[in-house]
Amino acid sequence: MTLIKSISGIRGTIGGSVGENLTPIDAVKFAAAYGVWIKQQRNKENYRVVVGRDARISGEMIQNLVMQTLVGMGITVVDLGLSTTPTVEMAVPMEHADGGIILTASHNPKQWNALKLLNSKGEFLDAENGKIILDIVEKENIDFADVDSLGKIVKNQAFIDLHIDEIMDMKLVNKKAIENANFKIVVDGVNSTGGIAVPLLLDRLGVHTVKLYCDPTGHFPHNPEPLKEHLGDLSKAVKKEHADMGIVVDPDVDRLAFMDEMGEMFGEEYTLVACADYVLGKTPGNTVSNLSSTRALRDVTMKHGGEYFAAAVGEVNVVTMMKEVNAVIGGEGNGGIIFPELHYGRDALVGIALFLSLLAERKMRVSELKATYPQYFMSKQKIELQPSMNVDAILNGVAGKYSNEDVSTVDGVKIDFDDSWVHLRKSNTEPIIRIYTEAKSQDSATLLADRFVDELNSIAITA
Repeated sequence: MTLIKSISGIRGTIGGSVGENLTPIDAVKFAAAYGVWIKQQRNKENYRVVVGRDARISGEMIQNLVMQTLVGMGITVVDLGLSTTPTVEMAVPMEHADGGIILTASHNPKQWNALKLLNSKGEFLDAENGKIILDIVEKENIDFADVDSLGKIVKNQAFIDLHIDEIMDMKLVNKKAIENANFKIVVDGVNSTGGIAVPLLLDRLGVHTVKLYCDPTGHFPHNPEPLKEHLGDLSKAVKKEHADMGIVVDPDVDRLAFMDEMGEMFGEEYTLVACADYVLGKTPGNTVSNLSSTRALRDVTMKHGGEYFAAAVGEVNVVTMMKEVNAVIGGEGNGGIIFPELHYGRDALVGIALFLSLLAERKMRVSELKATYPQYFMSKQKIELQPSMNVDAILNGVAGKYSNEDVSTVDGVKIDFDDSWVHLRKSNTEPIIRIYTEAKSQDSATLLADRFVDELNSIAITA
């Protein structure tokens, strides 16, 4: 059982001991600290915070604790109920709110939940503000409102529809082409809020939808991370239904993956590549992804005359760089699409609309579209170190050894070779170095990862 406090929020497993797991007391303490931070940031008379959740089993309990804590601090809560992460992000500025809290553990299994914290723009907190909230939690210096100054809860469950309205109004969403394509699509909503939002969007786009696990009970029918090994049922359904494709999202609908007409994965890494290809073809500009994402995005960006930039891993880092370089689209290789024209947050719904616009305009099957992109393959490994080992010294040793190559130390160590790359990152919670590689064949990527496992172990002995 685990409780992890970080600058982006608090996450952990439900039940167990206070301070060691995500218990009701931990949820209240963290919500109260966020309330203090809201008041410090905004410094006004009336405060408003948007709160929504995915469908996981513990969600209603945690949401009630969070909302009533904020009420006790004199803050008005806009209760979205079952929602998606991008919907909550969009609701914050729509409501002219001071912030927002999303109750979701994203792709983690059902025993996990989390409080993810947003600023007044509906964007995740940066490191500085996240640190302030952690300090407030530790100091426990919290004042609650008197009986005449309590907040209230206002329910508003229209925001998924409003979110979809905003997507439908976007110029780049080719509604007519999508409707004329007469797509038949199987949707795996992993029994969470994607089972609500994705079919609603597809219906508005004129798509014939076959629902798979779209009942938002929170009882995930498989591991909720949208990876190939978890999606056998979706593959069978796509083939059985003779569908044009399959769509799967994670429980809070910020990650997106596609399956082709043969029941094969399009590739999570290529979700962003395809959406960027479409957007750049209409509005040329720059792109951003994180250092562990596929090189194919760089290739596609250059083809369209734009410039590609790599950010440190983490959505807030990608968003920060996107703003700096005025990127027209960006995201992460785990299927997270960030389209600034809508909002600065990973959003599976806008990703679906952009991808279907591309597919409909090019009149291609999904497998044919995939074949048009540079083909790269990844390997992901890790090595466990003794707690006494100096991880930074080990990574510095690798960077020094390869100083003649194209090396980045923005986030761990990334080494770009001519036809491959390796990215080494230390875990923030345990003595582990994660090893990500990419090359033009799976064998090459695996061999490169194996090579760096050996090199790291060798350097660790002498570090």
